[in-house]
Amino acid sequence: MLTHEFVPYTIRHRADRAKPFQTRWRVGPKQHSESFLLKVQADGRRAELMTAAHRREQFDVETGLPVSELEMLRKASEPAEPTWFEHAKKHAEVKWPAASAKERAARADGLATITPALVTDRRGEPEPRVLRRALSCWAFNFSDHVQDPPKEIAEALEWIARKSVPISQLEDSDTIRGALKAIALKLDGKRAADNTINRKYATFSGALSYGIERRHFTVNPLKFVDWAPPETDDEIEWRYVPNPRQSRDLIEAARGLSSRGRHLSTFYGCINWAATRPAEAMHLRLADFELPKTGWGLIVAPGSSPRVGSRWTDDGRSFEERGLKHRARKATRHIPIPPVFVRMVREHVDEFGLGEDGRVFHAAKGGVLTTKEYSAVWKEARKLVLTPAQVQTPLADVPYSLRATCVSGWLVAGLDPVEVAYRAGHSVAVLFKFYAKVVDGRRDRSNSLIEKFLDEEYDQE
Repeated sequence: MLTHEFVPYTIRHRADRAKPFQTRWRVGPKQHSESFLLKVQADGRRAELMTAAHRREQFDVETGLPVSELEMLRKASEPAEPTWFEHAKKHAEVKWPAASAKERAARADGLATITPALVTDRRGEPEPRVLRRALSCWAFNFSDHVQDPPKEIAEALEWIARKSVPISQLEDSDTIRGALKAIALKLDGKRAADNTINRKYATFSGALSYGIERRHFTVNPLKFVDWAPPETDDEIEWRYVPNPRQSRDLIEAARGLSSRGRHLSTFYGCINWAATRPAEAMHLRLADFELPKTGWGLIVAPGSSPRVGSRWTDDGRSFEERGLKHRARKATRHIPIPPVFVRMVREHVDEFGLGEDGRVFHAAKGGVLTTKEYSAVWKEARKLVLTPAQVQTPLADVPYSLRATCVSGWLVAGLDPVEVAYRAGHSVAVLFKFYAKVVDGRRDRSNSLIEKFLDEEYDQE
């Protein structure tokens, strides 16, 4: 209870005490005192209390302290305000257990881009690449198997810990804009790709939203800044998607390069005839195939094995065993495969057998197939099939482009878009977004059929 009733008493001297001089006063009905070694100290304390009373401050009956001192004690007992760096680390740590390895790496990269922009000053700043590496590979990485940082990394982390701004400063629009400028640029100062900017913007927004959960903000500060990530055109650039003839020629070219090319030609075929993502094809075991001697077969795709680097996985392997993209962990996807690919898989298994862990497609020396390995063979196949001018363009630049060839072929063949979306492993909305031109072409054909039907009905009247 607070009251203005304050009564000071004279200093009491008690010679038998370790602190013989006692300041005494009364607040309301309750007596209070403090003991000191020297009389001047006791007098000083009495003067402080009387000054507060002269300022018409209220006193707390229980503690005997003026309101100003109570407020100071309250602030002193509160935990220190975290810096942005401390907050960002906590955010990454909270998200780590449930995130995929790829999500962990992407979040660390985004936070490592933003954090160097949110500092009080740049005196003694480490070399930018060193600081970026220190943040992405150590500060925002929570793998048990990551080793202690070398000296220059540790020094960079010590610097950012000292220089990071208080989290409350993120409510200032100029501070926010500094971070937004950082995510729009690469380390060399050039503009980052639109998709990269969007990804890092989402990371920044997520970290700020976590600040609401931690009671650092009441609303996301980004809402008050007139800045938006760039619009991206997700529709596929059809000039660079190989047509069915080109895709078959590329696969055959790879097959003729070497024994390794023969192995990988079936891997490319899995993308071309089943529209699997490369990581999904890498995940397949023989038990995931139905391979009849004649007719159509089936792939029951159970998951994916994306390669993300050992730093980001729980077990220290360079790839992660995970469920299908955008699906529940144990979900599967049934993909009918044509006879031509059924024969390829049967011949592939007869010639190459299975990997050590039962994978149909595996690395040359065993283990999980690497992106570097299948990309190198594909690069050589492009030189054999495409003209020199085409080789210099993004036409069929990566095996993933075969997936677009397959999905667009299904649409042109007249499959229901819902069925196409299911086989490809994404939503109908995504299908229409990425394959807009193909869908539009089928829409024109459908309109013609409807018009023909209406004309026939009209003629019969």
